[in-house]
Amino acid sequence: MEASLSDRREAADERVAGYLAAVARQMAAGSFRPWAPPPLRHPQWFEDRLRLAGLGDAVTVEACGEARVRLLVAGAGVGALVGSAASPEVAALLGAAGAVVGARAPRWAVERRCRCRAEELERHLSEMLDVVALGLRSGLSFDRSLALYGEHFDTLLSSSLAAAQRQWGCGLTSREEALRRVAASYDSALFGRVVENVVRSLRFGSSLAESLEGAAREARAAYRARKQEQVAKAPVKMMVPTAVLILPAMLMLVLGPVMLELIGGFS
Repeated sequence: MEASLSDRREAADERVAGYLAAVARQMAAGSFRPWAPPPLRHPQWFEDRLRLAGLGDAVTVEACGEARVRLLVAGAGVGALVGSAASPEVAALLGAAGAVVGARAPRWAVERRCRCRAEELERHLSEMLDVVALGLRSGLSFDRSLALYGEHFDTLLSSSLAAAQRQWGCGLTSREEALRRVAASYDSALFGRVVENVVRSLRFGSSLAESLEGAAREARAAYRARKQEQVAKAPVKMMVPTAVLILPAMLMLVLGPVMLELIGGFS
């Protein structure tokens, strides 16, 4: 049930992200007249979140503002239409709720994509470093070792690195700039340090495999510590549903017969 809910939420986020990218393309092509949305309150924050969500090259802050207004209107209309089957009061309530959800949908989708990308990087970073270090130990170049990871692993990180490698392979950008752009698209200080070490090692010809292996051990330790922290917090988080859902039912089950006997005795 939880996995299904997570999958549906992820699918909804992807649809919202696709809509944001479509609005950005339409605005760039000038195929429609913008609705002149009010400016976002924190444009720099939104720009940073778009970059960390992997949408920096496809979505602009202006497109987010335009999509927010369009989704607000669409959400209000759908909510009012559904609520009109019951009563005008319900239509107004659902219309207001739909407007709020539509206006907040871009922000929610971008924030969840940021979290998912950060978690996936944390899960796969040590694996990538081990593969590249193994390739270097086997006598392969850095480019071939990185391509080896992209060919045999299907992850978001491998896709990002493969796209960057194609860019510098075609001469569209330098290798250092492409790697730094990939590191900037993830909210990870460790990944940023790894990329800087790679750039320095390739520039000066120093040994790289040993530093990558050390970074892989650090990444595994950080990932393990994070999972242990999540496991330690699980009992505390379970207290809320236990107190709200399970405890009242248990009290009703235990005290219900006693209360019925007392009521029967008074009557």
